[in-house]
Amino acid sequence: MLKNEKCSAYFSPWKEKISQIQPNDLVFLYSNGTGIIARGVATGVMEIGDYLNDDGLHINEEYYMPLNRFERIGRPVPSSDINDIVGNHVVLAQTMVSMDYDRGLKIWQAITKNYLV
Repeated sequence: MLKNEKCSAYFSPWKEKISQIQPNDLVFLYSNGTGIIARGVATGVMEIGDYLNDDGLHINEEYYMPLNRFERIGRPVPSSDINDIVGNHVVLAQTMVSMDYDRGLKIWQAITKNYLV
């Protein structure tokens, strides 16, 4: 995802969640145990590709969306900071977490102000 500046998910039921992302949605890439490590703006164009992992090649098992304005975050945003920024507890245990635009914008602005190095 980082190399290709995209968000993606693999295998059902997770891969279908990529189709829920709308054009101009703010997207944050989160790494478990680390925090938000990248961000971008959704193109709204979902694509399907093959996925190669240790089990072999899986045809049409990657659903992904290229991101505009893609940036890696210099200093990752840990989950505790995310909760402080939005003012409530955000459960990050899923492949994709949706939130309203205002909360996403708060995170985007906090990253711009405090986390880009």
